[in-house]
Amino acid sequence: MKYTVGIAMTPLHELPTLAKTAEECGFSSIALPDSLFYMETQSTDYPYTPDGTRMWNAETPWVDPLIAAAAMGAVTSTIGFYTQVLKLGSRNPVLLARQVGSVAALTDNRFGFGVGIGWAPEEFEWCGAPYAKRGKRVDEMIEVIKAILGGGMVEYHGEFFDFDKLQMSPAPTKPVPFYVGGHTDVALRRAARVGDGWTSAMIKFDDLVTVIARLRELREEYGTADKPFEIQTVCVDRFGKDGYAELEDAGVTDVISVPWIFDGIGFDGPLEAKQDSLRKFAEKFI
Repeated sequence: MKYTVGIAMTPLHELPTLAKTAEECGFSSIALPDSLFYMETQSTDYPYTPDGTRMWNAETPWVDPLIAAAAMGAVTSTIGFYTQVLKLGSRNPVLLARQVGSVAALTDNRFGFGVGIGWAPEEFEWCGAPYAKRGKRVDEMIEVIKAILGGGMVEYHGEFFDFDKLQMSPAPTKPVPFYVGGHTDVALRRAARVGDGWTSAMIKFDDLVTVIARLRELREEYGTADKPFEIQTVCVDRFGKDGYAELEDAGVTDVISVPWIFDGIGFDGPLEAKQDSLRKFAEKFI
């Protein structure tokens, strides 16, 4: 099983140093969160907290995950990076293909593309994208991005996106893996059908076991069961050697953790203390 460091809400100037330390400690990857902006009033509940409120405020630091991957990739050589997850629905797939291909090239294929739809209508509407039919649009977006990243001249004529032959160079020298996020059955179907893995938000162990079983059923249904498939998770009630062993037995391939939280260090805590937490976690579990 692999271990990934989550860096959500971490001060941006700390990211290169934390990436270098995580690489030295043997972590597999850095998980890169995505948030476009903080709207003063939200029109719908945040889906991953019990009361629907957000876990951050207007002053919480965020960075574009693709820019973060390029910056951290420049100071490391082996550790991977993946978005966890980038919200596709509010973006343009042709522009995203250019960005993803660039990051893959600059990091020497150390980038994985974790994708979701997005939960906030404001992020769609204020970026010029319709909130209606967002699931179908995202399905087309994935097709568009994969086609362009595959290299050579490609064209696409769909319901939402339409273009004649174009080519972006250089194309990635290895396929960029796509990890699909979301806990709904529609999202699980998307992951089973077109994903190289599924990535969770915060989830309890019993719910995770149910999701993994459902993904196995769906992958059999779509004929993708023989393909390699990652299960990346932020499990909120299994920790330590016994807990991580349970996760591995359940089918998890990648545990996403924020080691300094276990040591009582906040997101804005001292950088050196966070580095010590990475080293302690690695000694115990990696």
